[in-house]
Amino acid sequence: MLPALLAGCGGNTLLPPTTELTPDKAPDTGGAYPSAEDTASTGPERFNPFADPSEKPAGGREVIENPTPADIMVTGTLPEFALGRPDAPVTIVEYASLSCPHCRNFHLTTFPQLKKQYIDTGKVRFIMREFPIGKTSGAATVALRCANPDKYLTLYGKFMEQQSAWVSQEVRLDPVFKVAAQVGMTRQQFDACRENQAMIDGLKWVKDRGRKLGVMGTPNFFVAGKLVKKELTLEDIRAMVDPLLAGPATASAGAPN
Repeated sequence: MLPALLAGCGGNTLLPPTTELTPDKAPDTGGAYPSAEDTASTGPERFNPFADPSEKPAGGREVIENPTPADIMVTGTLPEFALGRPDAPVTIVEYASLSCPHCRNFHLTTFPQLKKQYIDTGKVRFIMREFPIGKTSGAATVALRCANPDKYLTLYGKFMEQQSAWVSQEVRLDPVFKVAAQVGMTRQQFDACRENQAMIDGLKWVKDRGRKLGVMGTPNFFVAGKLVKKELTLEDIRAMVDPLLAGPATASAGAPN
């Protein structure tokens, strides 16, 4: 695997796979879930819930140092998408942006083996959390949440597989919808969902909570409570997870390494 693929995505632009940017050094300049008004090429921007406010509190963004397992597992108003046994001995939480090529590479190359060897065998519980970077990723994330829950992983995979067909600097809703339509979503459902303020607020909370936990780019992972700011390989996962599985049977699913 190329060294660049061990980096991550940050900022508001799509990074090509050959771009090296370590996420813990990349500024998180925010992203947005666009409404219909945001898709116009001209005119004022009306809706940008992920834009940093002009008045920042003294000391900058609040970040929890050394978050506890309880801190990591706090949830908001939206249900989380999780795979694997709820009582699996190890929990992995991924923060990902649908427009991130490093997230795409992880999902297409590492995740299938992670699922086969660890999730499906009851060793790992895997939680997927949205951390969209940029408005296009935000639009796709809204569509992802609009899909039936049993289609979440399927649509997630389609957005990753077809990344080059819908990601752009400007928000283009038609290509995003074409991907969502592949799991049976209608245009009426797609358009209505983008106006679902409660859901958008819930997604905003997920990203803001990730920032509070120290997430700055994508992909970022919590592996048994330890924050890892890079794309994981299967070898990385084995090195972190296997010793925990071999440890005392009383080890907590979220205990820090």
